[in-house]
Amino acid sequence: MLEWLAEHQTLFTWLGIVSLITFVGSLLVLPWLLGLIPEDYFLHLSRSPTHLKARHPAVRLLLLIGKNLLGLFLICGGILMLFLPGQGLLTLAAGLLLLDYPGKYLLERRIVAHPAVLQGINWIRAKGNHPPLKVES
Repeated sequence: MLEWLAEHQTLFTWLGIVSLITFVGSLLVLPWLLGLIPEDYFLHLSRSPTHLKARHPAVRLLLLIGKNLLGLFLICGGILMLFLPGQGLLTLAAGLLLLDYPGKYLLERRIVAHPAVLQGINWIRAKGNHPPLKVES
């Protein structure tokens, strides 16, 4: 067993570095992203069109691909952080929110409607001087 660990020391070093980068990145980016959400975003029954629709189709496609790749990267990092140091569940959630898939908005609404989640999000938003999110009761 120790022999196997010694053979893969470089891999574990890189996994630790990726875990650290993802951890620090999520701590820095999460408050900023939560502040970008309009306070009435979750009051609508369907998601409003994104501002990306107004962009050139090639730019829109590149941005969508980049966003989804970042989401996949965060999901992979989150899975690793379940076993390595870091905020695995938070990073997984951020990755899932970045990906595009059917039913995502309804899932987001259900998660944010949970009182503990909403309280945590609004606490972070208050630290950044943003109004609390409103959800249907």
